[in-house]
Amino acid sequence: MNIDILSQDQLALMDQLISDANTILVVCHKSPDGDAIGSSLAWAEFLRMRGKDVTVLVPDQYPDFLKWLPNTEKIVRYDKHTEKGDMLLKIADLVFCLDFNTPSRVDEMEQALVNSPAKKVLIDHHLRPDVEADLVVSLPEASSTSELVFRIVWQMGAFTQLDKAFAVPVYCGMMTDTGGFIYNSSRPEIYFIISELLTKRIDKDRIYRNVYHNYSEDRIRLMGYVMYEKLVYLPDYHAAFYSLTRDELKRFNFIKGDAEGLVNIPQQIKGLKLSISLREDTDKPNLVWVSLRSVDDFPCNLMAEEFFNGGGHLNASGGRLETSIEEAIEITKKAIYAYQNKLK
Repeated sequence: MNIDILSQDQLALMDQLISDANTILVVCHKSPDGDAIGSSLAWAEFLRMRGKDVTVLVPDQYPDFLKWLPNTEKIVRYDKHTEKGDMLLKIADLVFCLDFNTPSRVDEMEQALVNSPAKKVLIDHHLRPDVEADLVVSLPEASSTSELVFRIVWQMGAFTQLDKAFAVPVYCGMMTDTGGFIYNSSRPEIYFIISELLTKRIDKDRIYRNVYHNYSEDRIRLMGYVMYEKLVYLPDYHAAFYSLTRDELKRFNFIKGDAEGLVNIPQQIKGLKLSISLREDTDKPNLVWVSLRSVDDFPCNLMAEEFFNGGGHLNASGGRLETSIEEAIEITKKAIYAYQNKLK
């Protein structure tokens, strides 16, 4: 199966950029998820195999359930080590921007990234990339940025030289960005990639358990609370949403990652087409994080753009509202009503 994604000119440029660089940074988006961390760690492993000095720099904290991944101890958090992050961005020869399509996605790191004199390469699968880069690798139909990392490494003929430290984060990134391969994962290329990753003796069942069976008791109780007390089901619109306040999160000792996957659960309701999560930020007032999940051809990415200052993929998107949680609920109701014809 041909899974090449770079033209010959792009391939030559990618190889030249890597060859010419000594100090390389790999950066990803704020609130890194499994794909952001997985693709970054895997790409860094490939670059180290090429003999490069590589640092993975992330804007802020990533979930506890990803800390078992190989080489996470080498990750530098910009929010904790801002001066070091600024220095790394100033001295880097080459910066790889992974899993984000616009500089604002790196939040407080944006200006330092934009002002970095390093050459830049974007590898991403989100729509409408606008990162100024010497090379842009954008494939919105891909399952994940981790998939793109594999396909580039494969095309460059380097996969045979890599081991589990590459294969495990790639698989983890692909798995988490498809909800365990339940959405955006119907193309045969994905399963060809999985079959090749398995040749590196990865334990895919253990990877699944490490991610999805790695929560605290508090998180399990939070899940029950959301589904029993907070879920608003609108059967006439085939939609559901829930909201979580800062006080409710504190009640369940919320830590980053505890909300992961909750928005998918209402989709088990027969006939449901759209599920929306609203979560108050634990620190900043009047900031609500929004997650949207849909099935079939319902465009939750368009809803995210129109109502929630966000975007994403057809069936998995996100956004943010600088409002109270009460206002966020009203905006959510308006969004569902505005899209009622597509939901019914």
